[in-house]
This record gives sequence, structure tokens and C-alpha cells, in this order.
Amino acid sequence: MNTIDDPIRRPLLVTVPGLHGSEGAHWQSWLERQYVEASRVEQADWDAPHLDTWASAVEARLDALQRPVVLAAHSFGCLATAHALSRGRLGNVRSKVVGVLFVAPASPAKFRLAGRFEPMPLAVPSILVGSETDPWMPVDHARDLAQQLGSAFVNFGDAGHINTASGYGPWPHAKYLVDTLAHWAPPVELGAEDVFLREHAYG
Repeated sequence: MNTIDDPIRRPLLVTVPGLHGSEGAHWQSWLERQYVEASRVEQADWDAPHLDTWASAVEARLDALQRPVVLAAHSFGCLATAHALSRGRLGNVRSKVVGVLFVAPASPAKFRLAGRFEPMPLAVPSILVGSETDPWMPVDHARDLAQQLGSAFVNFGDAGHINTASGYGPWPHAKYLVDTLAHWAPPVELGAEDVFLREHAYG
């Protein structure tokens, strides 16, 4: 990844927060500070989750970027991300999104009025982190969702909703998972400058 001490051009980090957004102490905000040029998907109304609307915001953020990205989503942001990647409006998704980290996805049943969510296998590598004490999705449902999306599943144990209230501000393990997804990303077609940087990368 494009870390603060590594200016070589590699996939960008894009975070996708859930309901109410992610405040400065949240692990997503911390994670953004670990990478150069990291950004997040912004919603017009953080208090009004709607699957299609939020997925469109994910698509708009990706369309605006000319580099491959790794997405790090949390809670309802996981549903919006999966929905955006599955509805096929991003063109060649695999050339834009090289990996997705889903953390503590919210149960679609808790957002019945937010749109119909139909999980299906994604075209990109992904990791889903669930918790045994998450009030927003039972761990067995998280495991099932990971299987439906084709994601590797990580049971993080007694971790609540893996948010600030659960003690997840700085979270090095999230960075490790993002770096893992970026490291195993296959080569993509890049511009001349990117090819030069890739050929002259080190480490």
C-alpha cells in the first residue's frame, strides 16, 4: 500500500463508513491517516441509510479515482459496498478494486426500509471480519455472509461492533489486512508513470 513512509504508487485506500459516519477516533479514520492519499466515501445524509443511494456514492468515489483501490468498509457501509460491486455499474471492477475489507457488517434485517440486499459472490478478493458479540449481526450470520460474498472469514471474538465504543480506535490488524489485500493484488494496466514507478519500486 501507499503508506506514509512509502511514496511508491500502489493501490489507494478508500474507507466506507456506516450509519452516522466514522468520527475521528474510529479505526477507519485512524486507518486513513496511515496512508498517503487515502480517502473515504461521503454520503449526503449519514443518518438516512439507503442501499441504492449509498452504493451510488461508492461508485461515484471509485469513478473519480484513476488508481486501483482497496476498500475498507464498516457496518452498513459493508452492505453498500457489496451492493455497489455486485450491480455492475463500475465497468471492469477488477481493474479498479483490487480488494475489499468488510468489518462488522450490519444485518440487512435491521434495515428493511433501506432497500433489498441480495449478497452474491464478488469479482474481487475480500476479507470479512465478524464478532461474536456484535449486536448488529450474529457471528454465524457474518460467517454465512462471508460465504455468500466469497470472502475469507475472520472471527474476531469478543469485539462488539468493532467500533469506537468497542475500543477500536487505532487498529493495526485492520492495516495488516488492508496491506495483505494490496500485496496480493494482481498487476493491472496502468499509465506510463505508474509503470515506471512499478518497475523501479523497492522493498
